[in-house]
Amino acid sequence: MSFVTKRITELEQYTAPQTSQGDLAEYWEDTLKAAAARPLLDQREAQDSLSPHMDVCKITYKGYDDTPIHGWYLLPRFAPSEPGKGLPCIVIYHGYHGNKGYPEQYAAWLLLGYAVFAIDVRGQSGETGNMLAQEHGMTSGWITQGLLDPRGCYYQAITVDAIRAVEWAAAQPEVDASRVIVMGGSQGGGLALITGALSDIPSQVIADVPNMCHMDYGIYHSQGSLSEAASFVSRQPERLEQVLRTLSYFDMLNLVGRLTVPTFVSVSLKDPICLPETIFAFYNRLEAPKQLQIYPFNGHHTSGDHLRKQVAFIRAHG
Repeated sequence: MSFVTKRITELEQYTAPQTSQGDLAEYWEDTLKAAAARPLLDQREAQDSLSPHMDVCKITYKGYDDTPIHGWYLLPRFAPSEPGKGLPCIVIYHGYHGNKGYPEQYAAWLLLGYAVFAIDVRGQSGETGNMLAQEHGMTSGWITQGLLDPRGCYYQAITVDAIRAVEWAAAQPEVDASRVIVMGGSQGGGLALITGALSDIPSQVIADVPNMCHMDYGIYHSQGSLSEAASFVSRQPERLEQVLRTLSYFDMLNLVGRLTVPTFVSVSLKDPICLPETIFAFYNRLEAPKQLQIYPFNGHHTSGDHLRKQVAFIRAHG
């Protein structure tokens, strides 16, 4: 047996204890109920595009709070929807430090006949700000905002923002609400997973090298966003249990039982950001229809014909 095969075999058998708090179900029931009571107050404005084959709209909506969340809503002009139905829609969440980008970068999905709704994650490098209240200091980055309490923390806000994005997409007249797919990589992959777990709208989940899995392991080992939480605890070691408790509410290792739709996951074995142990810990517990794409020699990225693999999965389960 080669070293690579042995490594994959060990990861396929990897397990980690769940860290769920006793009020996990109540927490999410309260969070989702409060979110549903808030109007989206959405606005849709047509924009110019470099391509004559796509319709582009700039969207804003209210998610967790009064922060306007910005997004691109894109429609292919050449792809008629099925009679009596709209188009399938891909809702896309970007990675940490990223943004929704530009409309033309989603041309491949439009060419394949999908509508696209790509949003900014609040406070990061896009157009979306962050009006989330803050009661204590942070370390560099965004995830330590409110990290001492799951109620009002940054992870709660971005999760609700992501869930409200699929609600907005499903309500559009051009979209088939039964075929809304959530997708993302890294931070975006984690948001796709947690949205698929907490919302009954997504029909499928595509999560590439996802974050927000086995987060107690990640805070110790990751060189990515969770290193900000580690830095926070380094400065305030007496806060460790509070921080771990907050993270547990957003850890897909604890929410995996709520994810029941077909789920495609990728993992890279040399990834220092979203380590393979974190992803396998979640994936090995997942009981939904699933597929795992392993990249033995990649870091924090996919490669090759990955788009084709995603599309094949979507079509096989759609």
